[in-house]
Amino acid sequence: MEAAHWAPSASNRQPWHFIVIRNRERREALAKMHPYGKFMAESPVVLVVLGDPQKHPKYFKCDPAIATQNFLLAAHAQGLGTCWIGVIDTPFEEEMKRLLRVPDSLRIICTVSVGYPAEKPQKTRQPLEELVTYESYEAKSK
Repeated sequence: MEAAHWAPSASNRQPWHFIVIRNRERREALAKMHPYGKFMAESPVVLVVLGDPQKHPKYFKCDPAIATQNFLLAAHAQGLGTCWIGVIDTPFEEEMKRLLRVPDSLRIICTVSVGYPAEKPQKTRQPLEELVTYESYEAKSK
């Protein structure tokens, strides 16, 4: 949580709030709401990341995402597994807000399931040469 807390934000407004969910029934309820989040019921902790449009109407979505990325990296460094899933602008965001008693003025940006992984995933990444160019995008076509 400390890494998320120290994330940069536009004008240092920090338009975020974090809800830590450890209660099994609440995690199960969240898992039933999100079509891709069934595993929330089984992870010991779910972090719910909120954005506050009143603190920053322009960056209330991306600043909490930056804080979330800090959290993900710090969790990985401690040997924890995480899975980020988006919530904002989904049909179930309002239902989640009701369950968690989130005020109407705030938005749920995402949830993050946290726990010790049962396996080490073997995912591949695109080669950097396909993702990075120098000086301009045009360099990609050369």
